[in-house]
Amino acid sequence: MSFRRVKIESTYEGLYDGPHATPKPSDSGPVFLGIGNITSDGQLDLSDVRHIAEEDYAAWTKRVVPEPGDIVFTYEATLNRYAIIPQGFRGCLGRRLALIRPNSAKVNPRFLFLYFFGQDWRNTISGNILSGATVDRIPLTKFPEFEVNLPPRPVQDKIADILSAYDDLIENNTRRIKILEQMAQMLYREWFVNFRFPGHEKVKMVESEMGLIPEGWNLCPVTQAVDVDPTTKVPRDGVKPFVPMGSLSPNSMLINDVEKREGNSGSKFRNGDTLFARITPCLENGKTGFVQFLPTDDAVAFGSTEFIVLRSRTVCPEYVYLMARSDEFRDNAIKSMSGATGRQRVQQQSFDRFFIAQPPSDLLECFQSAVAQMFRLIQTLSLKSTNLRTTRDLLLPNLVSGEVSVENLEQEALAETA
Repeated sequence: MSFRRVKIESTYEGLYDGPHATPKPSDSGPVFLGIGNITSDGQLDLSDVRHIAEEDYAAWTKRVVPEPGDIVFTYEATLNRYAIIPQGFRGCLGRRLALIRPNSAKVNPRFLFLYFFGQDWRNTISGNILSGATVDRIPLTKFPEFEVNLPPRPVQDKIADILSAYDDLIENNTRRIKILEQMAQMLYREWFVNFRFPGHEKVKMVESEMGLIPEGWNLCPVTQAVDVDPTTKVPRDGVKPFVPMGSLSPNSMLINDVEKREGNSGSKFRNGDTLFARITPCLENGKTGFVQFLPTDDAVAFGSTEFIVLRSRTVCPEYVYLMARSDEFRDNAIKSMSGATGRQRVQQQSFDRFFIAQPPSDLLECFQSAVAQMFRLIQTLSLKSTNLRTTRDLLLPNLVSGEVSVENLEQEALAETA
């Protein structure tokens, strides 16, 4: 297979960098992209973004208005992060970000994006880094001269199709996970907040300090239904799973990038426990996880000291997680926070002031039988995506470098990992 080595400027229509300043924050409006919005595996993460005011949009897009298909990348501080601007995006580049607008007549845009994750391009970047007093950077003035190794266009297209098929499967799993979690949260709110559970029409509502609740449901502080930081023994010796704060998501139960560490200092937990961030800004951002990654229900793990561990006593594990995800539960915890600015923590006694209406056991069993399936499927889909990423990441550098031929590599093989 013949590759051509060309200057990268021949593959794009333009190279643009972002503003060298930061706008005043806004509660809503166009997105002001930051380095943190570009993940190391090539995704644009818009779950936590900074906004600019609508009236400021024109001023912050004087250099360029990002368009779908543009490849945005980091050129200072955190290097080697790339993502594609999606359809429907409206915003501007932030500091230390730049973008190129691929010329589809000269290169397959998706192939070019994937090429940036190959070793040849990484070697080019590492050989041109300028080390400053505080951060490293890629000199954008030299960027157009950097070289890329391009196979014939039909090969580019096939490589892009093969690897994109993996990404499509991963994205489909991600959508399904999001829908399943939303369904579980809606069911929790319908049954236990709005009290529209199966057969609710036949149950009388009675007054309580919480307002109207179903007759026979006892009002109690959440600490009667949930153990807060229960005692769990984790052996000091040997390597065990460790969950750092960064493994928790602001909008999903999934706990990713679990580490292996020795010792047992920190929070301690087992399958079925909920990990609830106790420190600012992690709590305000919604970092909450559900533990179901351990191999057995007897297995234990430990993690950050900034987790509060919540374990079901009289409800069910799924109820505890979904309650912890609710705005009401989080707001109650936030109101109790104290300590130095930037390091405030939840006061544990705040949970004594959060009340729930204890559901009857038969209704809880019905609820758990429905949502536990959703929780298990979420974990299964997450594991499938992890396997797909691993396979894709093994293939990518070998395909874009030509070390593995695409001639006999068929996309049908994806079915084995899907």
